[in-house]
Amino acid sequence: MILHDVSLKGSAERKHIHIKKGIIRTITARREMLDQLQDEVRLELNGALVLPGFINSHDHLDFNLFPQLGNRVYANYTEWGRDIHRVNADVVSDVQKIPLSLRIQWGLYKNLLNGFTTVVNHGEYLQTGDELVNVFQDCYSLHSPAFEKNWTLKLNHPLRNRKPFVMHIGEGTDDAAVSEINTVIRSNFFTRRIIAVHGVAMDKEKAASFAAIVWCPASNFFLLGKTAAVDLLKQDVKIVFGTDSTLTSSWYAREHFKIAMDTGIVDEEELLKMLTVIPARVWGLEDRGRIEEGMRADLLITENSDNLFREIPVGLLIVMNEGEIRLFAENMKQLLQLPGQANFDRIAIKGRTMLVKPGIINLVKEILSFYPAAIIPFEIA
Repeated sequence: MILHDVSLKGSAERKHIHIKKGIIRTITARREMLDQLQDEVRLELNGALVLPGFINSHDHLDFNLFPQLGNRVYANYTEWGRDIHRVNADVVSDVQKIPLSLRIQWGLYKNLLNGFTTVVNHGEYLQTGDELVNVFQDCYSLHSPAFEKNWTLKLNHPLRNRKPFVMHIGEGTDDAAVSEINTVIRSNFFTRRIIAVHGVAMDKEKAASFAAIVWCPASNFFLLGKTAAVDLLKQDVKIVFGTDSTLTSSWYAREHFKIAMDTGIVDEEELLKMLTVIPARVWGLEDRGRIEEGMRADLLITENSDNLFREIPVGLLIVMNEGEIRLFAENMKQLLQLPGQANFDRIAIKGRTMLVKPGIINLVKEILSFYPAAIIPFEIA
């Protein structure tokens, strides 16, 4: 496949990109260099912006059929957990009755439709496949100091040293959240590589003890009315971006990005790096996160705009995973002529018709048969 006449961040010249067997083979400003290639699908993109596929560094894939559950602003995540199981027990029970396979598939589609080509799942290992997005689970997933039994023993297990540990840490605004961070630091006897999720109570000194912090501002503001001070923490630790599940945040990535930008503590370039090059390094995914020759062709193609994050997902033109098109906008009529693409499912997101890898319409029907109150954030076109 050849992508003709595209824009890349940081380049004034329009480029042409050749993709072969899922890899970016050539990036050139000289169209004639690729004219000699035979039997290639050629897409004329008229200056559309090409970005690395986004990496969602924190989600619970099987929790994305929950509505946002919370009845007040909480001091910490344990207070929230007790409250929703008391007040919202019926909703929790109803969603958990939906078969796990359907909940996982819904979480995968949520990420695809929002431009994430890789997602880090937090929790028990899930069987997900790679038909929609890449799921990263090559880590030791501990829920949190409060809810993970024997977490200190697991963290310091002598045979667990190669992979990073991922855990909710400091998810609160009270003394208990601060104390939790101190406890984890003191208990990390073998200096394991820990990636802290949320870290709302983190300060610069404590942050230096962690390999990275996953910033989930939408979830943090909903639960706690506050988020991590990433403008200060980013000087001492790598910051990557996560959405968390719909239990505590919006289904739409656009709303996550707006909240992040509205804090004023990151600019567009920093946020883009938190979604691409930085998490690729943090999670050891060296074949993605950048648009360069030899890299994996996980790509987003969007309308060129002065406000990149306002256009996701509505402004998406194509989402490509390892060179395979998984989603495209209806106005990309050249794709409708390709074998198989016309069979994609049609949905409308905020009035924009998108064609998605088949399965999502049947999935919606199955979900509603188990849980008629499920929130479906798009229409069947």
